[in-house]
Amino acid sequence: MIDLEAERKEILRHYRRLLRYAKPFLKDNDAKIIKKAFNTSLEAHKDMRRKSGEPYILHPLAVAQIAVEEIGLGTTSIVSALLHDVVEDTELETADIEREFGPSVARIIEGLTKISGVFDYGTSQQAENFRKMLLTLSDDVRVILIKLADRLHNMRTLDSMPRHKQLKIASETMYLYAPLAHRLGLYAIKSELEDLYLKYTDTDTYRDISYRIRQTRSARNKFIKDFTHPIEEELRKHGFKFAVKGRPKSIYSILKKIKKQNITFDEIYDLFAIRIILDVPLEKEKAACWQVYSIITDFYQPNPDRLRDWVNTPKSNGYESLHTTVMSRTGQWVEVQIRTKRMDEIAERGYAAHWKYKHEASVSESTLELWINKVRDMLENNTGNALEFMDEFRKNLFVEEVFVFTPKGELIILPDKATALDFAFEIHTQIGLTCLGAKVNQKLVPLSHKLNNGDQVEILTSQKQKPNEEWLQYAFTSKARSKIKDWLREERKNRSEEGKLILEKRLAQLEVPETQANINKLLIYFNVASPQDLHFKIATGNIDVKNVDEEAFAVTSDKAASMLDLRTFDKEVQKIRGVNSDMLVIGENTSNMKYKMAKCCNPIPGDDVFGFQTEDEGIEIHRTSCKRGIELMSNYGNRIIKAKWTDQKELVFLAGIRIKGTDRVGLVNDLTKVISNSLKVNMRSITIDSNDGIFEGNIMVFVNDTDHLDKLIQRMSKVNGILTVERFDK
Repeated sequence: MIDLEAERKEILRHYRRLLRYAKPFLKDNDAKIIKKAFNTSLEAHKDMRRKSGEPYILHPLAVAQIAVEEIGLGTTSIVSALLHDVVEDTELETADIEREFGPSVARIIEGLTKISGVFDYGTSQQAENFRKMLLTLSDDVRVILIKLADRLHNMRTLDSMPRHKQLKIASETMYLYAPLAHRLGLYAIKSELEDLYLKYTDTDTYRDISYRIRQTRSARNKFIKDFTHPIEEELRKHGFKFAVKGRPKSIYSILKKIKKQNITFDEIYDLFAIRIILDVPLEKEKAACWQVYSIITDFYQPNPDRLRDWVNTPKSNGYESLHTTVMSRTGQWVEVQIRTKRMDEIAERGYAAHWKYKHEASVSESTLELWINKVRDMLENNTGNALEFMDEFRKNLFVEEVFVFTPKGELIILPDKATALDFAFEIHTQIGLTCLGAKVNQKLVPLSHKLNNGDQVEILTSQKQKPNEEWLQYAFTSKARSKIKDWLREERKNRSEEGKLILEKRLAQLEVPETQANINKLLIYFNVASPQDLHFKIATGNIDVKNVDEEAFAVTSDKAASMLDLRTFDKEVQKIRGVNSDMLVIGENTSNMKYKMAKCCNPIPGDDVFGFQTEDEGIEIHRTSCKRGIELMSNYGNRIIKAKWTDQKELVFLAGIRIKGTDRVGLVNDLTKVISNSLKVNMRSITIDSNDGIFEGNIMVFVNDTDHLDKLIQRMSKVNGILTVERFDK
């Protein structure tokens, strides 16, 4: 029985908490407007409940709370957050919202309301929704910030969702929202989203790392205290007002480091960062940060390769801080971040904090504003479909920057890995299209030359120069790629027209009618996908029009069938590999389901898996932690099918094991004994590389399932001299 009175009290408690946090910045009529929005939302959602069974209104209240408390947004955002689901889920329309709450709130809610309608196969509803949401970024960045608050609350309450929904929402979060939070400077939210993603897709690893972080907490706190004590005394002597924070790194970033550097948890030296936050006026910020750096390095030896100065050149999301890594007295490297209160607020709250400081005299148009202008530019220039757009957007959104200069000394910020060609398009489209080469620091370089921080770049052009397909291989920025694609598309269209005329003349010579059947025969004979491709290849000389002859039209239906059915090969491989139809339970109904194992992650029985409905290959089975899987679950949530293994044991699957250890005579022999004798496992291959007394090796083995593999890994790790043993994706 639901206790309605208790629920009413709970709702009011959340509402009062929201008002308490909002109170410091409320103006004249704000409290009334918030109350009206709360009552409207309460009424609109009165009969709705969340999957967890709680009243739906608690969700908009929580989103508004995150917007205020964790992002630092104001009244308009609170109202929009409270109403963000009413147009999508209830009878209320955008026009009603505009009439009651004004155009700003209506526009934000319009941006947050999903697109409804039918989508073609090959497009993605999620991608379309994301593009729509970004289009409103041009008008109001608060749309994205409220969407992030909404996503954060959904991730915090993901427990009540069914498994396939958890995977879809978590993957979409990792694919788009965590990097977007990073780009808007919301580091705390970005870290939490990444950790929650890990919690639902790789629960064991998440639990293991969080347990280890808890285990080392007291030792870590003592270390921080001892480390900062002399620095704090010295700072007080110099009259600084400051605060010191020591925070552990996020679980996800620790795992990333373990994988990237191929080390164990115990080998990570910088499990935490120490942050020194100074309270100084704006005009003294830079000098104060460097003075504190000098004090720290008086006590501890810095690592010269690990100094990061984002005080003089802030990151493009507005992040400012001075980072150094120093050697502690106990022989551990420690990262120290030096920043002011203003910088810390911008680092924690990102874009929202920028508004607060925007009007101060010395803060010019922030790099984040410039980035948002770039996003607008990208949206206007993108002519591809939503998925293409998403791909380009991610590529350009979620990377570090490289700072380079024009010959006159103007600073240009490009994504890391950008080339001379990207620089040319950044200056002007026409310069990009006629770009011949470049001089970097007065030396001639090709268009594909990757730029480094501090490079001075001059572009050489020629009116005779034209873009070609190869340019796409070394154009990295969205702007360059979309301009090259536009030019190539136009060029291809023009050349195809030429080819069409050439083919028409040839068919007239041969007295062959230009019917669809005859064109299809030519497509099969020359193995091309479409009439446009055929015309283009004729125009460019890749197909000699003289080869369009009697033989080309003599293609039999048998030959056409065999040329078109290229899928039989995969089916044969499937048979050899031995996956059969009663090993997996897929979806609600398992009968007659055709499926295959994804080659990108090679799942084996016992792995956490999901099914993906492909267009023509049946179901593809992926591990939930698979990188390609994240992309599929983000873009095609409606084609994700839950899948789990049955208890079959007799089949074998290929898995990879990576080992690391100290080299000694007889070690490989001991290892192979464990593999083949104790667990009756067959090996397919073994590669060992030894260097300075340390060896690393990869072994491919055939196992029944994850239990079998785990037992093998445990036995191998007990062999004398072995340091680490782990599974890897081939």
